[in-house]
Amino acid sequence: MTADSLLLQALVYLAAGVISVPIAKRLGLGSVLGYLIAGVIVGPFALALVGDAGDVMAFAEFGVVILLFLIGLEVRPALLWEMRTSIFGLGAAQMVASAAAVGAVALLLGADWRVALAIGLILAMSSTAIVLQNLEEKGLRQGPVGQAAFGVLLFQDLAVIPLFAFLPLLALTPGAAEAAGGHGHSILAGQPEWLRILAIFAAVGVVVVGGRYLTRPMFRFIAAARLREIFTASALLLVVGVAALMELVGLSPALGAFLAGVVLAESEFRRELETDIEPFRGLLLGLFFITVGAGLDLGLVAARPVLVVSLTLALMAAKFLAMWAVGMAFRRSRRDAGTIAVSLAQGGEFAFVLLGFVAAAQVLTAGDAALATAVVALSMALTPLAFALYEKLVLNRAAGLAEPERLPFDDGAPDAIVAGFGRFGQIATRLLTANDFKVVLLDSSIEQIDTIRRFGWRVHYGDATRLDLLRAAGADKARLLLVAIDDKDKAVELVKSATEYFPNLTIIARAFDRRHAYELVRVGGDDIVRETFESALLFGKKALLRLGLSDRRAARAVTVFREHDMKLFKKLAPVYGEEERYAMAVRDSRETMEKLLAEEMRRLRKEEAEEADNDPVVAEPRRRVAGEG
Repeated sequence: MTADSLLLQALVYLAAGVISVPIAKRLGLGSVLGYLIAGVIVGPFALALVGDAGDVMAFAEFGVVILLFLIGLEVRPALLWEMRTSIFGLGAAQMVASAAAVGAVALLLGADWRVALAIGLILAMSSTAIVLQNLEEKGLRQGPVGQAAFGVLLFQDLAVIPLFAFLPLLALTPGAAEAAGGHGHSILAGQPEWLRILAIFAAVGVVVVGGRYLTRPMFRFIAAARLREIFTASALLLVVGVAALMELVGLSPALGAFLAGVVLAESEFRRELETDIEPFRGLLLGLFFITVGAGLDLGLVAARPVLVVSLTLALMAAKFLAMWAVGMAFRRSRRDAGTIAVSLAQGGEFAFVLLGFVAAAQVLTAGDAALATAVVALSMALTPLAFALYEKLVLNRAAGLAEPERLPFDDGAPDAIVAGFGRFGQIATRLLTANDFKVVLLDSSIEQIDTIRRFGWRVHYGDATRLDLLRAAGADKARLLLVAIDDKDKAVELVKSATEYFPNLTIIARAFDRRHAYELVRVGGDDIVRETFESALLFGKKALLRLGLSDRRAARAVTVFREHDMKLFKKLAPVYGEEERYAMAVRDSRETMEKLLAEEMRRLRKEEAEEADNDPVVAEPRRRVAGEG
């Protein structure tokens, strides 16, 4: 592919997505279907504005790899163990039931049992990208439906590995299995089976050990440079490196990326990694969906429309019934079982890879593989429509979509987000956590995070002024944002952005001085606390006590000063920025303050004297002294 053709194809793909997706969203069809329709229109079998979709598919599939990495970041290892029923119970049962149902249909159509078994196992796979994207858009990603679907999809990804070993054994021609043994770019092609197994375990060990002990020092070193683009590049390097390693040993790159994400789920860099990689995920997934649409052979569909459409509907119906039965067997509600089933009713991304693989192994003929590919692509295109129809006919009638429940691997909605966990932010945070409020902590100093983590605090690395990082931390669900960062300009920028994009947040901000406080008020801060104001008042109170004032008079002096200062702060807000008027107003207010304090102190001295005269314990000794004189 030349540079010119690459730029032209990029132009076509981007324009197709930009035009079609907003239209599809407005029509209520969802972004996935918009991308698929765009791909069909610009693909080689329609307008032919692009070349072979396979040229782009390999690159676009990296979007699925990034998706699995981001999902892995959400899954802490301990909580992954809690999901074992969804993964190895529900997932395995779905795989067996769907393969049996699809294989039975193939047998009824006259296929050889080996072909039927291969077709059943391949088409039992579902699309990770489409399922999770659909559930995310419908608000079901973080709930029992999302948990079950994720468990099933994860088991399917795990099943890809043994399928590569098993499917060639079903070859109709002797010796074909050996010919297909070196699939992909594996360096182990033709090697003994024990060596392959050993290499696989070694690769997994490298990911686990490297992710746990080597990535943190690496990210600390990179974070110290404070260059966001280098951190983004290192995050992409990590994902690409793990995916390449898995592919070299014959494993699924997406599975390797998921494993790397799980290893880094407890890292302080988790939030920063999420927000740095998220834009690439969305872009590449969109490109993936467009290439799937472009790969739909409209010529084959036009030549045999009834057969292709019938097989597609039969596939989706068989997978729906199989998954629904499995869901009911695992004691899911009818509503949840149906929602899970309709979500997983399509063919998956790995079907394209496996169909090409079994065709090379002579398990399927080239014609059968092309027909199955068309069926998978069409089923993926129909899934958003099927889900929209199911939502309208079933979910909405059952009192609508329920509020998403928190998954065990999700942090859930925090009560407050604290930006800046230095000496100021720590004190405020301890008050919140002592009262059982859930807090997400963000700080941009890796040295501070290293120190704080030794004391058991879970602090996330990242620049809190980034909207994507705030969103990942739960800003759209939290109630409170505490801005305690020690950079005046960054604090103003953060308050302004949070006010504009997260109106649900009440913002309490730390100000360095009076001028900074005015800036924070102007950009939308709800409560502003000057970092030295209260401590200076306490400092002055202690000085008054040491100079002989009573506790009452010292406390009253502090109260009068605070109240007058707050009134003055609000009064002078309109003239802040006009230096001469502001300076004159401050001078006048200082004289007023001194007069108020002097009057209040005289009144208190008089009151204390009168109280002393009326107090027999104090008055009697005074009278005796006066009589003796």
